[in-house]
Amino acid sequence: MSDSEFDVHLQELRRGTIVLASLQLLRTPGYGYGLLEQLASAGFPTDANTLYPLLRRLEKQGYLDSEWNTDEARPRKFYRTSEAGVRLATTLTQEVAAIAAATAALRDEEN
Repeated sequence: MSDSEFDVHLQELRRGTIVLASLQLLRTPGYGYGLLEQLASAGFPTDANTLYPLLRRLEKQGYLDSEWNTDEARPRKFYRTSEAGVRLATTLTQEVAAIAAATAALRDEEN
């Protein structure tokens, strides 16, 4: 498998983890740029061209709530995980744990 083919698969895997990580991190309100930094420091590097459409999609789906802060010179949109988003994050976390356990079991069977 070439590096570019490998990268495509890694990108697909990471896309779902960015959703989960964003929902977890935004339980405390935050804005896009701050979330980019938090994601990177938590081991989920992503870029703005991926994150901002994701935030809009999650908001449209009801998993994030948002509010504009106009107190500063430049208005910023703050996001917070909604109740539906908390339920989704809980479900996704359980699924990730189950997938990790199943993957580990497969690896153990090989040895």
